[in-house]
Amino acid sequence: MQLCHLAFFEKPDDPSAHLAPEEIERLRGCLTRMAGLSKAHLYMPASASDAYGSDDPLPFFGMQLYFEAIEALETAVGAESELRALAMSGKLAGLAGSKATQQAMLCRQFPVPEPKPAAATACSYVVHYPGPAENLNEWLSHYIAHHARLMATLPGIREIEILSRIDWIDAMPWPRVDHIQRNRILFDSAEALTAALNSPERHEMRIDFGSFPPYSGGNIHYPMLTEIIRPSGRMEANHG
Repeated sequence: MQLCHLAFFEKPDDPSAHLAPEEIERLRGCLTRMAGLSKAHLYMPASASDAYGSDDPLPFFGMQLYFEAIEALETAVGAESELRALAMSGKLAGLAGSKATQQAMLCRQFPVPEPKPAAATACSYVVHYPGPAENLNEWLSHYIAHHARLMATLPGIREIEILSRIDWIDAMPWPRVDHIQRNRILFDSAEALTAALNSPERHEMRIDFGSFPPYSGGNIHYPMLTEIIRPSGRMEANHG
């Protein structure tokens, strides 16, 4: 298990919203220098079709930072961090005026039949459960024991993550959220994700959805192109 810091940025009224290439490059540089970072994902919108509907508008940008220790995570988003300085500097001007959210979470990773090849292109399906659940222990117990197993049957799936909330300290200029859970599943491309989301296995997942313990808040699904950044400076670009 790892710890993750996630941030997403939306401008629902501006379909052209984006970060400029030079802004993304500044962020890449910051992340490759980040102490304690295992890897980072940069997310941009993808186009994929789900048999059970989709959620619009998508965030125009997001990131997920992975750490082995809470101390490293809190330092990375703390008052003296380079990431905070960059966010406050105006050098990520594309984020200005956006609806921003952030959360730190515990990340559980699950096996899949065919893990992601090292050189594969990729597209993530990011799912948010804002909650609350009537009984969070019962909710997580059911989801982790049953739904993760069904996720692993999706054709072409490369990675599975289920994230649950934790307490954390930060100094970033973005509002916090307290979602009860998030998921991320990975495919080689947006086309592979679409095929999985229209498969018989997806239908079995929908049947299990009907047996979830009581909760409110619905769920939100985002297909996102994924770029993986590693702190060594070696970047693996994944565009689905």
